[in-house]
Amino acid sequence: MAHELYTRTNQKLYFAGLALEALGKAERGGAMNAAALAQAEREAVLFHLYGALLGLCHEIAGYYRLANPEAPDAQAFLTPEALAAAPNPQLGELVELASNPDTWLSQLLREYRVLWLPPRTPRKVKQDVTQPLIQAISLDEEAPAVLGCDTLESWRQALKTLAIRFRDGLSEC
Repeated sequence: MAHELYTRTNQKLYFAGLALEALGKAERGGAMNAAALAQAEREAVLFHLYGALLGLCHEIAGYYRLANPEAPDAQAFLTPEALAAAPNPQLGELVELASNPDTWLSQLLREYRVLWLPPRTPRKVKQDVTQPLIQAISLDEEAPAVLGCDTLESWRQALKTLAIRFRDGLSEC
């Protein structure tokens, strides 16, 4: 593998695609551990998408010779302070995407952060002493929404498109 900054981004995008294929197989499969396989692949996709984002940040940092170009997390690059220290259009777009909670990049970063949180038990509502002791409850609690292949693939394609567009802007023709 060449030792160019873009190779890491490309590699991570490729790995995310492989994990997406495996996720699709796990979701379609009827294996006894299909749910665990799907969760493992979903986490692998998020891990590689985040790695691709970090690789893209490293590409931008290398091109513009930013301070701390080898930061180990993407959030170091995606702050208004980092942009103010070295203004450039590519980093500006990434900062804007990351700061808007409705964008795919913000959602990707949020889901990646959730990977590192410990599991939580559902909160129970405190009992009101004026209520009867026997209550009707619903056993059909809504499970938390899981990321589907379509959403993850759309994030991968958006990141891939962004990388290609940024590279066209970074080339010195």
